[in-house]
Amino acid sequence: MFTETDKKYYTPEEYRALEEQADYKSEYRDGEIVPMTGGTTNHNELALTLAALLKLKLRKQNYRVYMGDVRLWIPRYRQYTYPDVMVIGGEPIYTDTGTATVTNPLLIAEVLSKSTANYDQGDKFMYYRSIPEMREYLLIDQTRCYVMQYYKIEEHNWMLTEWEGETAGLRLKSVDFELSLGELYEGVEFKG
Repeated sequence: MFTETDKKYYTPEEYRALEEQADYKSEYRDGEIVPMTGGTTNHNELALTLAALLKLKLRKQNYRVYMGDVRLWIPRYRQYTYPDVMVIGGEPIYTDTGTATVTNPLLIAEVLSKSTANYDQGDKFMYYRSIPEMREYLLIDQTRCYVMQYYKIEEHNWMLTEWEGETAGLRLKSVDFELSLGELYEGVEFKG
């Protein structure tokens, strides 16, 4: 019989070594390795559209835009994760000697799914808020035209703005960028 005490715990170094050899991505949560779930076409459309539009708008400025293959290390909570979209101001700060893991995003966007929505809005947001450079967090619903935008006003004080419907105009606070939700959701098909 398997019990909670039978769980194997890994060091960050063991996780990174396993992740380099793995056929699929996993997150690291303070010693535990958690396989990531597969995405949907809506998830892919939304993350790709946001990253592409950010990349175009911010080009020739001092920002870097990354998608779900770049890992994020959150030292305070000993977490490795793969945000759907990240924006870094200036140069990325890496852990280790490689370029696979960054530590300094100012904006993170996650596309919500049924299996991750509560985690993305709860504990994961708490982890993200511990990043000193972090200023803005977007939660993008893939089942309807709806975005939650959290923006850091001051230390320990975040403001929530909700955007709904294709004509709503999302304006980011951490970078000079705006778009309508209709643009963001272009190509997304809602199945009832």
